Amino acid sequence: MADGYIENAFDRYKEGRSSTKRADARTLSSLLRKNRSYRGYDKRYVVSREVLENIVSVNELLPSAKNQQALRFLLVTRDSGADIVLRNIKLGGMLPELGLPIEGTEPEAFIVVCSTVPESKMLHIDVGISLQSMALRAVEIGYNGIMIGAFNAKNIQQEFSLETPPVMLLAIGKGAERIETERINVGGNKSYRRENGVHIVPKIHWKELILDNCRHSREISENKSE
Repeated sequence: MADGYIENAFDRYKEGRSSTKRADARTLSSLLRKNRSYRGYDKRYVVSREVLENIVSVNELLPSAKNQQALRFLLVTRDSGADIVLRNIKLGGMLPELGLPIEGTEPEAFIVVCSTVPESKMLHIDVGISLQSMALRAVEIGYNGIMIGAFNAKNIQQEFSLETPPVMLLAIGKGAERIETERINVGGNKSYRRENGVHIVPKIHWKELILDNCRHSREISENKSE
């Protein structure tokens, strides 16, 4: 598997032998910066079931609405049905002309998220917390991922004989893209794009997300004063 970096990073994580420098590199801010949505992967790095299990294990530590803990996870690797999942997903909806994922860079490991209870607002909150936490764990141990909401749930349910249709998917692999973020103001163009081979993701400046600062808040105040 390539130069063995991923395997060694995962082994170091399991053994808890991280240096101070490496520990600093796993601060929340650092993990969030690295936690981008990758649509292309290096197939030299094969994601094992053990790695997927490690990622799913974070769910034991997560909050859950009403503590219902309704989420269940199907682990899919290159040898256990990744081709089935690939036939039933869509990536890069804002860049249809690219036909993502590009042939030869498709993800080959997935965590299929299902539920033991009907969909609801509370369940959606649990799903969001779970997906983000698993994505951060993937980055922590040297991998990347993407949350996938555009997929044929009925086909995946039938192909894997699931009791209930999946509610979301998380692809895992070693990202093979260069991704950068750029700050924009409220009202700016939020569509991601590709420029010179770089995937650029606009993100609203955090200060403008605070209601006292953002345009939406100012407009509300102006309307109330009229």
